[in-house]
Amino acid sequence: MYNSDNIVIYVGKAKVLFNRLKSYFNGKVTGKTKKLVSEISYFEYIVTNSETEAFILELNLIKKYDPKYNILLRDDKSYPYIELTNEKYPRLIIKRKININKKNNEIFGPYPNVYAARRLVNLINRLFPLRKCETMPKKVSLYYHISECLGYCEYKNIDISEMKNEILSILNGNDKLLIDKINEKIKINSESLNFEVCKELVEELDYINIIFQNQHVELSDNINRDIFNYYYKNSYLSIVIFFIRNGKLVGINNKIIPMINNIKETLEYYIVSFYGKNNIIPKEIIVPLKIDLILMSEILNAKVINVQKGNKKKLFDMAYNNAKINYEKEIKLIYNNESLTIGANEELKSILNLDKLHIIEAFDNSNLFGTFTVSGMVTFIDGSPSKKDYRKYKLSFDKNDDVASMKEVIYRRYFRVLKDKLVIPDLIVVDGGNNQINACKEVLDSLNLNIKVIGVKKDTNHSPSFIIDGDNYKNIEIDKKSNVFRLLSRIDEEVHNYTINYHKQIRSKGSISSVLDNINGLGEVRKKKLIKKYGSVNKIKEAEVYELAELIPLKVAEELHQYLSSD
Repeated sequence: MYNSDNIVIYVGKAKVLFNRLKSYFNGKVTGKTKKLVSEISYFEYIVTNSETEAFILELNLIKKYDPKYNILLRDDKSYPYIELTNEKYPRLIIKRKININKKNNEIFGPYPNVYAARRLVNLINRLFPLRKCETMPKKVSLYYHISECLGYCEYKNIDISEMKNEILSILNGNDKLLIDKINEKIKINSESLNFEVCKELVEELDYINIIFQNQHVELSDNINRDIFNYYYKNSYLSIVIFFIRNGKLVGINNKIIPMINNIKETLEYYIVSFYGKNNIIPKEIIVPLKIDLILMSEILNAKVINVQKGNKKKLFDMAYNNAKINYEKEIKLIYNNESLTIGANEELKSILNLDKLHIIEAFDNSNLFGTFTVSGMVTFIDGSPSKKDYRKYKLSFDKNDDVASMKEVIYRRYFRVLKDKLVIPDLIVVDGGNNQINACKEVLDSLNLNIKVIGVKKDTNHSPSFIIDGDNYKNIEIDKKSNVFRLLSRIDEEVHNYTINYHKQIRSKGSISSVLDNINGLGEVRKKKLIKKYGSVNKIKEAEVYELAELIPLKVAEELHQYLSSD
């Protein structure tokens, strides 16, 4: 389905197209569906040979066009996994993007969040002297001296098979072995009077015990499976996934989404999109009765089943209860967020007498006494920030001229929009008054672009006080209790912080380069390596010599470390 700008706003499939379209226009639609219908200008359709073929085509078209109303595949995320690499001396690493076809590496997860995965990796690295360095250093690192590495860089024939088997056993759910290893480490450090380390390990032991206490339900078959269930109310669907690994509930994912299609299709899209985000497909997937098992099994190439009784049914029912609780907990926040985003966007559209307001692009400039001049642009779609569309601009001149800065950034942005046939925004927001508006409109006129421009003037507290309409230069006062005020404040804060942070990066790189110029043996290539990894002088100053020596020669690293330490 297309809007009036010939932009794809929704992709869907139907067995009977007439019935599907009729359901959209029967006057009973609500929520997101009502908003979708109001924007439809025309539609196209493709006939396929089977439902599976239609499903796959639909997914591919959504990935291609990224339609605004196909929320499921746009908003979902991948989850962190722990990987034990297949190197001679393996490392533990956390990954979101995994190569599921790479059979040699051992992969465990998904974990509910990065914090949980990182905490487990850090704990295992403390309990076992695994290799820590990504690339082998020439000399043993600090980890060797604190007994957390066996010095794989110097000692080439170390047998780690027993240690590797124990780590694999823990990652596969051997809780007892993990607790025994922690207690063993506590005893060793206690005898060595390392009480601070003991305290940290006791805290880890308490954390692990709490996790295990929360795993009330276990399945005796030790199979990896995911369980999907849902709760539906008021045009919102609350979906829950239970991650069962080796028979234990190790993680839960909650998601609340507005409905466009019926429950069956929405659930099917969600399940397929979840695994399409590089999440590993387990041995078994348990789904609600509404789901087409044959279709899902064929698309996912996995065992997809329903359950009617036993412990699996208990877990399935528990997932339903979690979905209901999450809905009741989150729905007020969702309604409030909609009023602050979509609602505020609609109010602003009305104030400015715009036919439509989907995309807003806002600009800000920053410099330091005419040096390091930069601009930033942020994008808001339907009242919410779209960070993937933010852009930074390092301007071509060094002088304190806000009008010239505005002209350059507007020209560069919208010349590129025309050249690459990008989507043209409905509104441009500039930080300033008539001069900035005029500069923006002058450039747009030269490019034959007709885009609404407004300026935002601020009070002494740096809060938006009124809008300057770029069409007639009238001041429109903003009610500070309104959602429009909150939206404009958020846009202003977002573009200001984004631009200032970029300005700091540019200044920091300039100051780093000037400091590094004083060190013999640091050419442009080596300086770029240091800047890329550390980003600031303070971070380089905090680094140990052996860490610097991974990027530059040891002698140069020692000189740099000594120079910064004496500074």
